[in-house]
Amino acid sequence: MNLILDSYANKHTSEIRKWKEIKKGFTHFREGDVGIAKITPCFENRKSVVFQHLESGYGAGTTELHVLRPISELFLSNYLIWFVKTEDFITNGVNCFTGAVGQQRVGKNDIEETYFPLPPLSEQRRIVSVVESAFALIDEIETNKISLTQLIKQAKSKILDLAIRGKLVPQDPNDEPEGVLLEKIKNEQKTKKTTVDNLHYPFDVPKGWVWCKLEEICEQITDGTHRTPNYKENGIPFLRVTDITESNESKKFISQEEHNELIKRCNPEKGDVLLSKNGTIGVAKVVDWDYDFSIFVSLCLLKPKKIISNKYLTFYLNSDDALKQMQSRGKTVTITNLHLEEVRQLEIPLPTIAEQHRIVQKIETIFQTLDSIQNNL
Repeated sequence: MNLILDSYANKHTSEIRKWKEIKKGFTHFREGDVGIAKITPCFENRKSVVFQHLESGYGAGTTELHVLRPISELFLSNYLIWFVKTEDFITNGVNCFTGAVGQQRVGKNDIEETYFPLPPLSEQRRIVSVVESAFALIDEIETNKISLTQLIKQAKSKILDLAIRGKLVPQDPNDEPEGVLLEKIKNEQKTKKTTVDNLHYPFDVPKGWVWCKLEEICEQITDGTHRTPNYKENGIPFLRVTDITESNESKKFISQEEHNELIKRCNPEKGDVLLSKNGTIGVAKVVDWDYDFSIFVSLCLLKPKKIISNKYLTFYLNSDDALKQMQSRGKTVTITNLHLEEVRQLEIPLPTIAEQHRIVQKIETIFQTLDSIQNNL
């Protein structure tokens, strides 16, 4: 039994013995048979396997095995093995256990009477191909010690990369730019930038898109107070970089009076975008809460114009392209800091507002699926 791997491995090793040594007292099988452990806890641990690459085409093993031999050409052993590893099969088998505690087994009759979903042979092959491809990817992840969190992070980064290049959703030629601002931006670019000037843009954008600076698409770009306030045990939340990059909630509070003074210069509201610009730069978040709060100088406040979706802006600011811009503009000897003027000069590819909404919806759908996978696993 110890030579059959458990879980979803579908692998076994073997030892060479003389036939006279294993002729009696063992379970016999041949190439392509499916072996299923019948005793607890091996059954629950999915010690089941397709016997393959046998030395002489035949083999012998523990008597604690049930052996299934598929009828030729009706279905594949590699389809059957994935069925006997399903949760339904295991649960039904456990419910049929008999015997003393610690020595319980699933009987031969219970296995024989199990209902089995049998698709056509061609579909079996397709199912096996998909399952084995998925498991091969999982094995690669485990073998290379790549964490699921890192893979999902890489996937999200790729999704954002496709989105800001206009490759995540198709363009709609019927989209009409809303408002006059986009046309104004286009006209300014035609008069101020030559073809040579345009070469500095990181990448080409689809027809109907324009490259803009943040100062062109935001009503206001400012930062929080430059002095450390007097903290209170409770009161108005006061946000720093760590409050949007780690905990997503404020751990510091200030008085109502001090908050009233701070908002004369910087008044963050629901729908605004917060961007970390000191230390851990390049983390953006849409303000989606209704309560009052103030921010420290390490956070930048952006109030988007109607020409841009705050969620699209946030997704762009969290992209690798935006991060590269910020790092190149704000790099110092010891730490990365962005000044407000550097934030204002950040360049963003801008599609029509209708396409922005389609991009945001697509990103959110994919990210929700990725987050669900990570949470479930």
